[in-house]
Amino acid sequence: MHKSAISPLPVFFDRYINLVDEMDLLDALQKYSPENLFVKTYQLIRLGEKTYAPDKWTVKDILQHCIDTERIMTYRALRFARNDATTLPGFEEDLFASHAKANRRSVPDLLEEWGQLRAATLSMFKNFDEEMLMRKGTAFKGDISVLALGFVIVGHPVHHCNIIQERYLPLLG
Repeated sequence: MHKSAISPLPVFFDRYINLVDEMDLLDALQKYSPENLFVKTYQLIRLGEKTYAPDKWTVKDILQHCIDTERIMTYRALRFARNDATTLPGFEEDLFASHAKANRRSVPDLLEEWGQLRAATLSMFKNFDEEMLMRKGTAFKGDISVLALGFVIVGHPVHHCNIIQERYLPLLG
């Protein structure tokens, strides 16, 4: 299903969905894969543990955050696709980041894990039919459909890729 089938756009998460082109979800999951978004791995490696301001995440923290967020969003999508009406809580991203210890990992290792996760995410969404994709549940700030969660999974890393390009890459000089 296409992004245009999301109605209404969920509050808060619309900022991520709007970063994705109008296209089919399965195509978007492939087009905006980690390996396509972060093709200049050497730049991420060179950034190391640099941050553009005090108390900001490193690039490794950002990659781990994207992995964690994709896992949480796929879990929500699975629950809602299976017609589970349980309200799901949000998660504290700074708490997750502070306990993930991403800076002990390498950029290639993080990207490899994320690539494997994306393959599993794509496999799961391939098996959702239109009825499942249109099901909604309540998570974080309101109702959201399985389809919208799929586009959040796609758009959230685009947001962070933009931040890396705008705020981190200039640190390389």
